[in-house]
Amino acid sequence: MVTAASISSRIIDAILAEQLPPNARLGEQELAKLFGCSRTVVREAMIELSARGIVTVSSRRGWYLTEISAADARALYEAREVIETGLLRSFARRGAQLDMATLYRLRGHLEQQKAALGDANVGRRSYLLGDFHVCLAECLGNRILAAKLRDLTVLTTLFTMRHQTSGDAERSYKEHVAVFQALEAGDPAAAERRMCNHLGTWEEKVHMVREVDALESLRQALAPVTEPGVEVAGPKASDERKDGRGPAEIPATKGAK
Repeated sequence: MVTAASISSRIIDAILAEQLPPNARLGEQELAKLFGCSRTVVREAMIELSARGIVTVSSRRGWYLTEISAADARALYEAREVIETGLLRSFARRGAQLDMATLYRLRGHLEQQKAALGDANVGRRSYLLGDFHVCLAECLGNRILAAKLRDLTVLTTLFTMRHQTSGDAERSYKEHVAVFQALEAGDPAAAERRMCNHLGTWEEKVHMVREVDALESLRQALAPVTEPGVEVAGPKASDERKDGRGPAEIPATKGAK
C-alpha cells in the first residue's frame, strides 16, 4: 500500500539524483495516478514536504519544488556546517572511535562515489555526493540530526544542480576522502577542520555569480531621465522658432561657460 511517507521518500531521492529541478510542478492528480493512490495520500505527502521547506504551494500553480536563492543557499550551508562540524566535535569530545564495520561502510560509500564520477549517470553521482553527509551523520551515531541533514542536503541540491560541474563534483569527492582519512587515522578534530573547509568553500564549487535581476531591463527603461535637482537643458541654438523667425535665443544661465 502506497503511503504519504513513501511518496515523500521517492520525491526526495529524485531531487538528490537531480531528476526533479527547482520549480517543478507536482500535480496531485498526476502523482495519484502514477503511484496508484488517492489524491488525499498525495496531499498528505505534499503537506509533509511543505513543512520541511522542500515543496511550496501556490493558489494558482498548486504544489511545486522550492526555488533556492543564493541567500537561501548561504543560510543552508551555514546550517549544515554547524550541524556537521558539531557532530564531529561531539564525537571527538567523547573520545569515540569508529569501529571497523563503520569504517568499511564509509569506505564503500567513497568507492561508489569514485565510480560515479566517471559514469555518465550524473544523477547517481549527485545522489551519492549528497548522501555521504547523511551516511556520515548516521555513522557518528545521531539519527535525528542525520534526518535533518538529509532535508538540508535536498535543499542545497535544488540550488547546486543549476551551477555545479563535473570538476566541482570531483573536488567534493576528494574533500570527502580527506574527512574520512582523518577519521580512519583516529583524528576527529582534523576531520572537523576538513569538513569545515569542505562546506565553507561551497561558493567556489558552484561558481555562484550575482543573481540576475528579472526587472533590470524594465528598471533601467523606467529610470528618471534626470536626477533630482538637475535642470533639463534648454533648446539648442540650432532649434528654430515656432514662428519661423530663425534660431531661438538661449537665455544665459548662471555659471555657464
